[in-house]
Amino acid sequence: MSKVLLVHAKGGPPLGHVLSRTAAKAEVHLLALSALPPSVAGAARGLCASVVTPTEAQRSDLVSLIVAQAGTVGADAVLTFSEYAVVAVAEACEKLGLAGAGAAAALARDKRLMRRTWHEHGLPQPEFRPVATEADLHEAAEHLPFPLLLKAAWSAGSTAHQIIGSPDEVSAAWRRSREVMDESAQLGYAELHVAEANADFVVEQIVTGTAGDWFDEPGWGDYVSVEGVVADGVFRPVCLSGRMPTVEPFTERAGITPALLASGDAQDRIVALARQSVDALGLRDCGTHTEIKLGADGAMWLIETAARFGGAMTVPQIEEVFGLDLIGMLVDHLLGRPVEWPEQALTPEQARGAAGSLVVLAVDGKGEAWRDRRVWDAAVAADVPLSPGSELSVVAESSLPDGGVVPVYDPAAGANTMAALCLLSATDPRTVLRDFETLIDALPRVLPAAEPEEVSR
Repeated sequence: MSKVLLVHAKGGPPLGHVLSRTAAKAEVHLLALSALPPSVAGAARGLCASVVTPTEAQRSDLVSLIVAQAGTVGADAVLTFSEYAVVAVAEACEKLGLAGAGAAAALARDKRLMRRTWHEHGLPQPEFRPVATEADLHEAAEHLPFPLLLKAAWSAGSTAHQIIGSPDEVSAAWRRSREVMDESAQLGYAELHVAEANADFVVEQIVTGTAGDWFDEPGWGDYVSVEGVVADGVFRPVCLSGRMPTVEPFTERAGITPALLASGDAQDRIVALARQSVDALGLRDCGTHTEIKLGADGAMWLIETAARFGGAMTVPQIEEVFGLDLIGMLVDHLLGRPVEWPEQALTPEQARGAAGSLVVLAVDGKGEAWRDRRVWDAAVAADVPLSPGSELSVVAESSLPDGGVVPVYDPAAGANTMAALCLLSATDPRTVLRDFETLIDALPRVLPAAEPEEVSR
């Protein structure tokens, strides 16, 4: 039986989903760079032929660690679904002579290199400048139009995003973003391979999105993501996911599969730009997730492309709606087995219903903070009135345990202050959107109030 070394770190699709699909295709050996979620730790040991947790000393040279472990278990393929381990795994696969994202993986990870590559190819994106010091940021602010968006070059989940409205705000934004990246590293949400990655930033122009030109009804966000894969260097789009509006500054709140665009022509144009973005990066064998901002009169701007599948519940949503096991398909491809990828991006007309994932943040539908602190309780999902046929569940491994106090939303920390992740299945995308709006409005009312002693812990 073929053997796969799966490198686990924080982020990406839920580990339980990944493990079950990978184990159905090959003998799985798990290299755990992050602690296994308690809700799946037992199942993981049952599904895996081995589970190895390296020491801190072994982690100092991550590529060598992965290469050595692959040799020990006799791996026929090495893969990861975590943003933070993508580059290390790609480099290890190069050394091992195995299929992987390839030497260009860093271009789909470092936002500075990504934007520079797209600029060289003449692709539409916000005007930008790489910054490594506060002085760099001040200089960039002299040349870019306000407001600006400061991003950590190696972050994920909108972590360390800061909107800068004027020159007077530059220094404070720089300090706060550096603080958040340090805090994220302590939580395990940081690049695992590139030294000093927390010090790398990019600042860019904020372009104006217009959802109304792309969707027939209100409530949709002004950007979408194109989910796909690169197989033998050829980009294969799978489908589009829509979004709810972000929470300030640009924290993602919900993804919905499929995206219910106003026309098929709109989807074709979006997929064409995604193809250009992926082709420019030169990826070889990996999942892809490309985010695109939508503007007025057909304008589009590239936000980012990742050399891995979308996080949260994007992959399970695609499996539910389109019947595609992307994890298993990618494993098969990396092992050299034939895979039938979709001929073109699938459409809402080909979907069996719709599905969406919602990140629970302590902000209401208008983006304003909850009035008081609340305690997470997964059982309240049953207390929220949803549409007929809709089913809501809580993703335990991505959520606080029941009784945990919901964190205060921190705009700079982004998804680091999430309380839970919910999955909703419904008859169509617009029903998912409406039910999520209902859920967001209901949570600060139906969740139990936190006692003062709970908040002070």
